Amino acid sequence: MSGYGRTDSEWDELVDVGRNFLVERAKLGKLTSYTELNVTLAGRTGCRPFDFERADERAAMGHLLGLIVERDQQITASDPPVMLSALVNYLGANEAGSGFYQLAKELQLLPMSASADEKFGFWVKQVKRLYERHGGGPAVA
Repeated sequence: MSGYGRTDSEWDELVDVGRNFLVERAKLGKLTSYTELNVTLAGRTGCRPFDFERADERAAMGHLLGLIVERDQQITASDPPVMLSALVNYLGANEAGSGFYQLAKELQLLPMSASADEKFGFWVKQVKRLYERHGGGPAVA
């Protein structure tokens, strides 16, 4: 699991803390941003924050979100699968990033040829399922 200049133990801690934070957000019925997640991870773990000015650090955050989705599936084994990373958006945006959709395709949850409307609909359903699973408030429209 090591890579991106971080140790295995650091990744393990980031995955656990990141998953817990996203579950907290789901319980509140709220989305979060990459920026808020980054600040929370650094504050709760003491690990260095991701530097979003660098492409490799943005990729590392995407890698982390993939690991969080994987860990969440191991813990919950939800059917149909839900992607906890659906709760993370770009600051000021109301939709997931391209990495979310790519992972959904890799997990065969979204067709490779999905249109923009299909992607958005998939994301909305994921968020609603996460809120329902964790008892969160109203989902996005």
